[in-house]
Amino acid sequence: MANCVTCGDELNPERAEKYDYCTRPDCQDRNAKGIEIVAVGVNKAADQYVTLNDRTKQEMASGRYKKEPAVPARSRPKPARSQEPTRVPFPGSSRASRPGWSEAQENLAVIYRSMGMKPDEIARKLGVSPSLVTRILLATTSRGKR
Repeated sequence: MANCVTCGDELNPERAEKYDYCTRPDCQDRNAKGIEIVAVGVNKAADQYVTLNDRTKQEMASGRYKKEPAVPARSRPKPARSQEPTRVPFPGSSRASRPGWSEAQENLAVIYRSMGMKPDEIARKLGVSPSLVTRILLATTSRGKR
């Protein structure tokens, strides 16, 4: 029969197969060894933990758990602009007089405005910017559509 290395008490045969100390708290405090755990593969979603043993130490030394650096995108040199380009419509093109919104958006903006909605609220409803809604309303007012 095996005995505890700390207190000398007799060990249970099943426990003696794996441990050489008994289950008393003071014997466990003296003889129990914790397991070293290392966090590897850390990312935003979850951490991965492994037991730190000889194999894990070799893998860490070889760089298995090292994070691959992100490849930076090639940055293109930005052209120097002397001034803001001006748009000159091509003669005879229909784009010169065409507004930057659809007729349906214009009609809805006018309807919502007649209901008493403010440009910010109309913009949220139409999914456009408040400045575009203001331009739509000003254009419809100048044409007498309101």
